[in-house]
Amino acid sequence: MTPAAVSISNLTYDFGFLRQRGPRWYDTFRIEGTRALDDVTIDIRPGTITGLIGRNGAGKSTLASLIAGFRRAKRGSVLVDGAAPFENSGVTERVCFMREIGGVSEDDKIKETVRIVEGLRPNFDRAYFDELMDMFGVPMRSKPQNLSRGQRSSLAASIALASRCDLTIVDEIHLGMDAVARRLFYDALMADYIAHPRTFVVSSHLLDEIEDQLEDVIILHKGRIADHGLADDVRARHSGESLASLTDVLISISGGAQ
Repeated sequence: MTPAAVSISNLTYDFGFLRQRGPRWYDTFRIEGTRALDDVTIDIRPGTITGLIGRNGAGKSTLASLIAGFRRAKRGSVLVDGAAPFENSGVTERVCFMREIGGVSEDDKIKETVRIVEGLRPNFDRAYFDELMDMFGVPMRSKPQNLSRGQRSSLAASIALASRCDLTIVDEIHLGMDAVARRLFYDALMADYIAHPRTFVVSSHLLDEIEDQLEDVIILHKGRIADHGLADDVRARHSGESLASLTDVLISISGGAQ
C-alpha cells in the first residue's frame, strides 16, 4: 500500500433541479440549484487520519463522494495522486468509500458482497474481514437488509478496514453502533492504520469520541473551508484560557444552534 495524496482546487459543486415557472402543467420549467461546495481548495496529506468536520448540510458527504469518484468534478478539480478519480479504475481500486447506508447489495448475502469487493480491491484482506465481523457479532449468512442498524454499520466498517485501500473514506458509518461497538471500531482503525499505513478521511458528528485520533482536520461550513490544518493547531486558534475541543471549534465557526 502507498498512502494516497488528495489535491482539491477551486472545487464548486451544485445540485440542480427543475422548477415549474407557473401553476399550469404546460408552463415551462427553469433549472435551479443548491450549492453544496463553493470554491474549495485543500490538500489532504498522505498517510494521515484527517477529520472531515461540519454541521449537517455543510458539504461533507458531497466532498467525500467527489474524492472517491462517485461524482464528476465539473467546476474545479479533484486529484488522487495526480489523477482524476471519476471513471478511472486505476484510481478507484485504490479508494474505499463507505457510508452507514449504501455501498452494499441489500438483497444479496454478505458473502456475495464480499466476493465482489475482493474482486475490486486488490489489497482486500478476507481473513481480517472475517475477524472483524466476528468481533462485531455480525452474522455472515444474513443479508444486509435483515441486519439491525448497528450491524449494518459494523458491516460497512469491516469492509472499509479490510479493503486496506491507499485512501479509505468513512462517512458516519459508526453512528448506528452502540458505545461498545464504536470503541471496538476506533481501536481497530488505529491498530490497522499503524500496522498498514494509509490515508484515512473520517467524517463524524461524534467529535468528542474521535478527535484524539485525528492528525489533521478540515472544517466545512456552508460549502466552504472554514478552517483546516493540524488538529492541535486548529484547536489552538479557537481557544481561550483553556484548549478548545473540536466541538467548541465547530460551535465557534457555525454560530451555535441551527
